[in-house]
Amino acid sequence: MADSTEISVLVVDDEAPNVDSLRRIFEREGFNVLTATSGKKALDLCRHHPVNVVVSDLMMPGMNGIELVKALKTVVPDAEVVLMTAFGTVEKAVEAMRAGAYDFVEKPLKRLQMVKTVRKAAERQQLVVENKDLRQQLSQLSDRSIVGSAASLRSALEIATQAAPSSANVLILGESGTGKELLARHIHERSGRKQFVGVNLSALPETIVESELFGHEKGAFTGAVARRGGRIAEAQGGTLFLDEIGELSAAVQVKLLRVLQEGEYQPVGGQTKKADFRLIAATNRDLHAAVEAGEFREDLYYRLNVIALTSPPLRARRDDIPLLTEHFVATYCAKNDKEPLAVDRDALQQLVAYDWPGNVRELQNVIERAVVLNKSGVIKLADLPDPVARAEPQFDAFTFPVGTALSEVERSVIHGTLKHTAGDKQLAAQLLGISARTIYRKLGAEKGDEAD
Repeated sequence: MADSTEISVLVVDDEAPNVDSLRRIFEREGFNVLTATSGKKALDLCRHHPVNVVVSDLMMPGMNGIELVKALKTVVPDAEVVLMTAFGTVEKAVEAMRAGAYDFVEKPLKRLQMVKTVRKAAERQQLVVENKDLRQQLSQLSDRSIVGSAASLRSALEIATQAAPSSANVLILGESGTGKELLARHIHERSGRKQFVGVNLSALPETIVESELFGHEKGAFTGAVARRGGRIAEAQGGTLFLDEIGELSAAVQVKLLRVLQEGEYQPVGGQTKKADFRLIAATNRDLHAAVEAGEFREDLYYRLNVIALTSPPLRARRDDIPLLTEHFVATYCAKNDKEPLAVDRDALQQLVAYDWPGNVRELQNVIERAVVLNKSGVIKLADLPDPVARAEPQFDAFTFPVGTALSEVERSVIHGTLKHTAGDKQLAAQLLGISARTIYRKLGAEKGDEAD
């Protein structure tokens, strides 16, 4: 039961004697009491003072009790409202409840009944607030959780955890929707650094990227009406995460390279400043190919690529799909105030069979849709989008005749894995438990054999 000293009650009645009588009753119970003689004054008080329960007369001039309930649900949506009237009818009670009132009591008021009703209303209000806080915490945890135990994910997390305490730059590779930012946050949270500053470079117009990163002085260019610090300044002492680093223009690549080489940067129109941040970059592009095509600076690529890891696509970690599904179902049931839902076997089999071109983000969206639209209490095949529901199993397997040379088995497995990872050698190496250098060496030896 809520402590009386933690209960704040607002009494609203246009008749001053009624207000005084209720104030004395509630103060004797130890409640914190506010009073108002009109709906307008009540709303003003609620805007400036915390209120758990509003006890209001139904029939008042100007704004009546039901109108006040509707207005309060906008100003203080968590507050509970108890309405009083000497004209109690079923119709009025129903109308009050529909407007959002907690309860409806008739005059003349009975002291014990009134106190009991207000206590129950306060307990419910506090419970609603606590549940909302828990759902918000769950949502925040869910949005940043790395869920799964597949070998490819464990390999990426192991590299990330080992790299975290260092100051080395990290390059995270991987398709869109695989959770590259989650890996970046995983590194940051174990680094001991201060703030995490993230920038999605693909979402910024090319004309403002330089100013966004390095900042600018007032008057540095048309429209620069005030000084701006920039994201590098924000990240001082912390981690700067540059998502989609492959989208940087050649001019900004040069400036970023100087920051990494010299440890200093220059705001547009300003003086050189010292830079102190840890850089984590991410991209869904093949930067090595971009370097060879002359689209990305080689020297910047090697500065970024001190420690590289790949965020694996969902098709490379199918064993995690049931766990991720359970996680997202729980998350979206909580967010949408729904009872926990089960997932039937057929639906789960299809979720595992589907190839997930949009990766974890696509799975997350599919589960959110299924939870929101579900009416039966169980997520079934019919609740899944057609492409998922009709997916054919996409499992790769290798078979070799007895006596096949180990070198041939090795080559076949490497080629098959590269096909599975769309040519991503870093990810293929993670899946196979070898280094990317080993893959390059073995493929290079194969080309040498062909030359012979």
